[in-house]
Order: sequence, then structure tokens, then C-alpha cells
Amino acid sequence: MPELPEVETIARQLRPRLLQRHFDAVEILWARTVERPSPAEFVYELLKTSVLEVGRRGKFLSFNLNTGKTWLVHLRMTGKFRIQEAGTPAKDDLHTRARFLLDDGTRLDYVDPRKFGRFYLVENSHIITGALGPEPLSPEFTTTWLSTALQSHRGEIKRLLLDQNFLAGLGNIYVNEALWRAGIHPLRAAQTLTEAEATCLHGTIVSVLREGVEHGGATLSDRQYVYPDGSSGQQQLHLAVYDRAGERCPRCGYTLERIVQAQRSTYFCPICQPCTRPGDG
Repeated sequence: MPELPEVETIARQLRPRLLQRHFDAVEILWARTVERPSPAEFVYELLKTSVLEVGRRGKFLSFNLNTGKTWLVHLRMTGKFRIQEAGTPAKDDLHTRARFLLDDGTRLDYVDPRKFGRFYLVENSHIITGALGPEPLSPEFTTTWLSTALQSHRGEIKRLLLDQNFLAGLGNIYVNEALWRAGIHPLRAAQTLTEAEATCLHGTIVSVLREGVEHGGATLSDRQYVYPDGSSGQQQLHLAVYDRAGERCPRCGYTLERIVQAQRSTYFCPICQPCTRPGDG
């Protein structure tokens, strides 16, 4: 599933292509892609409208329209946008779920093999995103906030960081990497983290996400995530532990391990990330 760096990269690539462009044609090929309103209403509302801004909230793409409404897209596991230039032969895909024709002739296809992605066209984006936690690259996300927030959660730190209502935008790849950088075991109870550990974790969350954005996100071997122009991200070349079970820890040289938490693979170093607090026996 695309995480904050991937969704941010998609938004940045779509922004110059969609700003001030009108939708001349909209076709929904799989009705359940549109969560709200109805597919027919979605098409009617989007036709002839123009895009004023392309942004992101958590893992949602956000398109602000000149009607005052917002089109939100959650890509989920396999959703992606593909740009096809004006004048080029249309490339159809069995997994194309929606097509958009812009007034300059550009075609924007939404492709989603697993069909989990969803569209929302709403008067106020907070209807969909209001429950999300703070953005980890925003001024709202401070060391004080994180240290305080952790104290009220007894559950495993990795599960908590994956909770979008706690902190928006983090997913399995970047949580694994941030915890490794901070030297924190993924099974540690969140409220057992010391203030120093919380401060360190804050820094590693921010740094790994910034690096992910700088490298255009991570395109893994399944190539489920690529840019709208079809090119690949490069963050996968900089991952230390994710999907590297059995390899050597880049920091200490010990063998990296894999466990399963909440039906997701967790990768860590048992030496660099001990399961006890500093000072515990």
C-alpha cells in the first residue's frame, strides 16, 4: 500500500498536469471504486470542473475543485494513476477502473488490480479525513506531542504507529525502518518508551519519511507502486531492514529477523532493537 512518501510523490507529479485543467470526460468502469456519492453523481459533478490544487492528507490524494468540493482518493493496496499524453495511442488495461480525459487531451487512467481503492467527492474533506492523526512532517508533530501521546497506549509500538487515527501516513515499510533507526523493538509497549526514546523515535520517523519523499517512494519487486508516468521510486535501494530477513543488520552485522504483527511482516534486528527498556534486566 502506498504510504506518505509514495502518495506525496504521486501528488507532486500530478499537480502540474492537472492544475487549472478541466475534465472533459469521466468514465467509471467499476462502480464500487466510487464510495460517495453514486457513480453517476460523481461523473456529473466532476465533468467540466477544474482542479485548483492537488495535495495529500495522510494516505489520501486530495484534489480541490473550483466548485468548492474535494475529490479524495485512497489508493489502498494496488491503486495507481497513469498519465497518457495527448495524441498517443490509448493504452488500455484490464484493471483500469476509471478514465478521465482532460481539456488538453491528456488521459488519466485509474488502475487497480485488487479493486480496494476508493473515490470520495465531498463538500468538506474533513468528513473523510477528520479522524486522522497529525501529519508526521507537519509542525503539529512534535517530540512533546509524541512522548505524551505514547503514555496513554499500552499496545505494541509498531501497531500504534500503523494506526492512522494516531499518526497519519505511516505504513509498514517506514514504521519498520523508523523503529530500527531508533533501536526500538516493534513489540515494545508504547507507554514503556522513555522520553529519550520517544525523542529519538520522533527524529527517525521524520528522517525516514523525508528520505522517502526525496527518493520518490519505494517501488518494490511487485511494482504495485510506480509514478503516474510509469517510472519507479528509489527508496527501496535505501531500506535497511524491510523485507531483508536473513540478511545482515547494516549496523551490527547480526542476522535480521521477521515476525508477524497484525497480519503484517515485521523486520528488525534483535541486537540493535532489544525488547526491554534501557536499564531493565
